[in-house]
Amino acid sequence: MTAFFIIIILALLSIAIWQLTKIFTLSQLGRTVDNSQVANDSDNQTQGYIMFAFLAFIYIFTIYGLFAWGHLVLGTPASEHGVEVDRLMNISWILIFIVQAITQALLYYFSFKYRGNKDQKALYFSDSNKLETIWSIIPAVTLAVLILFGLYAWSNIMFVDEKTEEVIVVELYAKQFAWEARYAGKDNVLGKANVRYIEGVNTLGVDMSDAYAQDDINVTGEFHIPKGKKVLFKIRSQDVLHSAYFPHFRAQMNAVPGMVTQFAFTPTMTTEEMRQDPAMVQKVSNINELRAKKSQELLAAGKSALDPYTFDYLLLCNKICGASHYNMQMKVVVDTPEDYKKWLDEQKSLAEKIKEAAPAEATPAETSTNTVVKDSTKVEAPETK
Repeated sequence: MTAFFIIIILALLSIAIWQLTKIFTLSQLGRTVDNSQVANDSDNQTQGYIMFAFLAFIYIFTIYGLFAWGHLVLGTPASEHGVEVDRLMNISWILIFIVQAITQALLYYFSFKYRGNKDQKALYFSDSNKLETIWSIIPAVTLAVLILFGLYAWSNIMFVDEKTEEVIVVELYAKQFAWEARYAGKDNVLGKANVRYIEGVNTLGVDMSDAYAQDDINVTGEFHIPKGKKVLFKIRSQDVLHSAYFPHFRAQMNAVPGMVTQFAFTPTMTTEEMRQDPAMVQKVSNINELRAKKSQELLAAGKSALDPYTFDYLLLCNKICGASHYNMQMKVVVDTPEDYKKWLDEQKSLAEKIKEAAPAEATPAETSTNTVVKDSTKVEAPETK
């Protein structure tokens, strides 16, 4: 009913405005009106002042945005290369702001200064080698410096020599709409995998006939990595295009069906250390303040209050991969090397999980004789024709 009344009020308001325009039109009878649709000096003067007003709006809104939403930008980077990424980003932002401020001021200033005037005649010249040289060389040099700086940073970040560097190999497996992680085990080599082998607890499709797969460890819900150790992530996708995104580690790499991509970084702050970071403490406090206000509304409506927010690193999907894309995330825990080793030692290997989940293949009577029992952790590869 309320919506009906709102529609009626809007309709009546539209009719009233229409009638007012008709009255205004009638009031102009007898006056000379320029209907030529050609701008005159007065029109050009008005447009010039409007341009200056818009220039002021751009500057004011930019400054306001920096103060109003600047705190939403990610704070302290939690990886070694994150410092370099932030430096490159900050240099790019500074250059963009400087160029934007200068070009916008010149654009609207010249638009006003050379606005149409019946006493002015436009000066035309076909080209100016000097001007074209200036506005071609300066952007070219600036972009070349930025690109070379970016390529240098990208090469340092992406280059990993698995033979000489000490890295921890972890596979990230994406599927609608969840992540799973697999550790390479003591041999630090991941076993082969294929979607054809997905069955039961073997949700990653690991080929258990591969000797390297016997000590692989798979986890869901959350995974741990150690501070100060380089972690090499091998990334796969089961279905569609996903993107492994670690915002606080300044890392992102697409997960592409049918191929393995990779990204490596070295964590520099444990989860507990990041929780104590002053900027993060302030951000968590702001979030909990908002959640407390929302909880009061929920309680007043007879619903459950929201739990207080606690910071955790997250692995997110940064590709729109389907209806539940927004909920595709996995908790990342950065431990000290000692805590990480303790946690990893507590995890069961995938082979152990398969053996526990598999039904007994032989009766007690059969096993009491010297019958050989087939190892259920081995998965035979399909015959190729």
